[in-house]
Amino acid sequence: MSNEAPAAPEAAASTSSRLSAGTIARYATGSLGTGGFATLPGLVLTYYLTDSLGVAALAAGAVITIAKVWDVIIDPVIGALSDRDLARHSSRRRLMLIGACALPVLFSLTFAVPPALGPVAAGIWVLLAFTLTATAFSLFQVPYIALPAELTPRYDERTRLLTWRVVVLTLAILLFGAGGPALRRVSDDPVVGYLVMGVVCGVVIGIGMLVSTTVARRSAVAPGAAPVGEKTGIREHYAAGIHALRRSRPFRLLLATFVLQALATGLMLAGAQYVATWVLHSEAAVELLFVALIAPALLAAPGWGVVARRIGKERTFAIASVLFGVAALSILGVLWAPGDWIYVPVGVAGIAYAGMQSLPMAMLPDVISHDERTHGAGRAGEFSGVWTAGETVGFALGATTLSLILALTGYVSRAAGEIVQQPDAAVTGIVVSFSLVPAVLIAASLVTLARYPLRRADIDAS
Repeated sequence: MSNEAPAAPEAAASTSSRLSAGTIARYATGSLGTGGFATLPGLVLTYYLTDSLGVAALAAGAVITIAKVWDVIIDPVIGALSDRDLARHSSRRRLMLIGACALPVLFSLTFAVPPALGPVAAGIWVLLAFTLTATAFSLFQVPYIALPAELTPRYDERTRLLTWRVVVLTLAILLFGAGGPALRRVSDDPVVGYLVMGVVCGVVIGIGMLVSTTVARRSAVAPGAAPVGEKTGIREHYAAGIHALRRSRPFRLLLATFVLQALATGLMLAGAQYVATWVLHSEAAVELLFVALIAPALLAAPGWGVVARRIGKERTFAIASVLFGVAALSILGVLWAPGDWIYVPVGVAGIAYAGMQSLPMAMLPDVISHDERTHGAGRAGEFSGVWTAGETVGFALGATTLSLILALTGYVSRAAGEIVQQPDAAVTGIVVSFSLVPAVLIAASLVTLARYPLRRADIDAS
């Protein structure tokens, strides 16, 4: 297609230079749902399997990995279907609504395992329920990620939009990371506690998603504009996602960076409850860990946006990543001196995490626009589908990596109410998975980020 083909975002933006506060607020509210779904299962699901249902660590990791692999399979298809909806109806809203309405019920079922089931049947129950929940989430998340490129063509406006999204995302992490485990303790019976947590959190996640679906109506793309709209075969859907990866070097580099960092943060997220229980010797300490992580991040997210406007998203992203890696590495000291000082590096990591979330998400629409100027409009769903699949892989491998480390170091699983003693090697594995391994992954992500080519001039000058 000609280089002069008009891009959908530019057509949709009109002459307005700034997004309205209402648009930003409604779009950002969607992160109440995305933050909740990304945080709570990552935080408690592995622990729920190993320390409440009695599922062995390797089997627990397999349950989560299989569900996430299914996510990876369907995300590119959902991305192409979202592009087809945009072409036919000038909106991505339909799939978002289906996902938002289905997720609360399925999320509740994930934590509603009948107590009479043994570990094998309980593991199968969680696998099926969580796979369906992840499917509903993808129906929402894939088109949700595609929207910023269509809401504004401006480099700095995307930073502003995604900065406020991350402010809400940070609030959601705090709400679900601390509030979810607190809800779990409303009853002395763990079965009831997990069920209450699943129902309440599932409803809140669904409400956040439903609010943000209203922003999808704003698309001004003309029906029939998306060339992928005529491609209905499964093979074509996957081919479109692979083609997006092959033709866009900026996308490949940004995605590789984000996946490595998702693996690092997913590993820390899955390990937080284990650190609280076996290193700090208090299951409730996981709530303090999340307060230490998120309270600084709430203040830092707008600050990263200010810095990005001055020196560019790419350099700011690198600074945030280095800061996170150093903070994670310093946590290794709890092996020799466990104590409350751990909350300090966790707080520093929280400051960095705010930038690591907002900046790549603000860079993704730039990548999409860059591709549209060369290859034509209507392919944002291809990128968002592959992006969501990559993010899913990162977080899934985080939980898988943790389960492997636990298994290799002799972690002892237990059913609800049982008392066990963990070997020293298992405690060491928990700390290493929460500090050293994430720091190494962040260092690897800096290699790909250093090669990312797009700058402000490449976006605003076009």
